[in-house]
Order: sequence, then structure tokens, then C-alpha cells
Amino acid sequence: MRIVEIRRYPVKSMLGETLTAATVGPRGLDGDRLWAVRGPDGKFGSGKHTRRFRRMDGLFDFRASIGGPLAGADARTGGPVPEVELPDGRRFAADDPLGHHAISAALGHTVTLTPEAGIPHHDEGPVSIITTAGLRLLASFGAAEPDGAPVDATRFRANLLIDSDVVEDHWAGRALHAGPEVVLRVVRPLTRCVMIDLAQDAACAHGDLLKLLAAHHDMTFGVFATVERPGTLAVDDECFTR
Repeated sequence: MRIVEIRRYPVKSMLGETLTAATVGPRGLDGDRLWAVRGPDGKFGSGKHTRRFRRMDGLFDFRASIGGPLAGADARTGGPVPEVELPDGRRFAADDPLGHHAISAALGHTVTLTPEAGIPHHDEGPVSIITTAGLRLLASFGAAEPDGAPVDATRFRANLLIDSDVVEDHWAGRALHAGPEVVLRVVRPLTRCVMIDLAQDAACAHGDLLKLLAAHHDMTFGVFATVERPGTLAVDDECFTR
């Protein structure tokens, strides 16, 4: 097995960035989902309603990245401050009040961007993983893009896409060695929400993918893992489980 794609989402529920390498710490990929969009009720923008999150449509119109000219370090946490790009091309640091106003205007309601404080912004766990075998399993259910192409992996917003002959469902409880340093402990499958059906990046609106997962796969796809040994990993790194 090998890593074929690494993705990071500096602001939860916004579009993110593709990486060639990443540093992995106890909370996952450095900077991943470290920030989130907070509504006036104090809940954070997501694709579903929970005690901490609420569905907030329109966040896929924004893209967040780390390392841009406007990005920096948060004085409170020491963590990175992402740069956020609006649909009209304007860019703001995530801690810039002018950016908060611009994002609020685009969404039609007041929001602020805030780094996590104690409780992670991840839905279920630090590192999310899908495999090429899992994508082939989707195809066996009849899942495809509206134009007939294979389901776009970006719909699942996974941190790692691994080329594998084995569906990741079978990894629960196992240690996943990703590259020469990182060891992850796979916990369980990830429960999916309506976000996988929404248009994002090059993937257009779908409409039926969540229904297919509900009918054939208990509404789950991919797995999440905790970090047992931090380190760095990169595209093309070999992986194995034990």
C-alpha cells in the first residue's frame, strides 16, 4: 500500500489544500481543522446538526490554506492562522475582522472564525482515511458521478487516500504504519452526512451518494484513526497494517 493523496482542511467545512507531505502530531495533521466558522449561537459550521455543530450552507464557496502571504501564527495558541479565499478572489487572514465581515456578508448571517480551544473541531477523530479499494466498493454499489465517472475522492474530505487492495473497513483496531515514522491506530468507520452530496471543488452536486451509503454501507465510508506515533509522511510513502 502507499499514500497517493494528502489533504488538509485548515478551516472546518471549507475547501482545503492538497499537500505533498505533512507533519502529524497527536491531534492529526498540523493545522488540519484547527479553525472553524462560529455562528451567533456559538455553534460551529458543519454539514450536520449536533450539540457543538450546526449545518451551515455555503462554506464550500471558501478555501482555506496555510502558508499564504496573509497567514501567520495565532498569538493565543501558537498555531497557524490560515488564509481564507472568498468566492470573488479576495483573501483575508482567518483572524482578520474585515474577513469575518466579508464572509458574513457572503453567507447572509453573522459569523466569526475561531481556533479550537480544548475540544477539537474534528467530527470524530484526528485523521481520516479512505482507500482506492473503498472507492471501488462504492462503484460496486452503483455509485458514480452524475457524468458516469468514478466517485471523486475529494467528496469525503479525507486526510489520506491510500492505494490498497483491502477495504479500510477491515482495519478497525489495527495499527497503520504510514511512511517510516507515523503510526496510526484505526478506530472505526466514519459516519457520513449530506456534505458528500454537495458540490465542492471539481465535483458537482450529486444527490444520491448518501442514500447509497445508507442502503449498502450503514451510512459509513472511510475510517478515522488516532495518532500513536507522530512524525512526517509524504505522497508515495509505503503503508502497512498489523
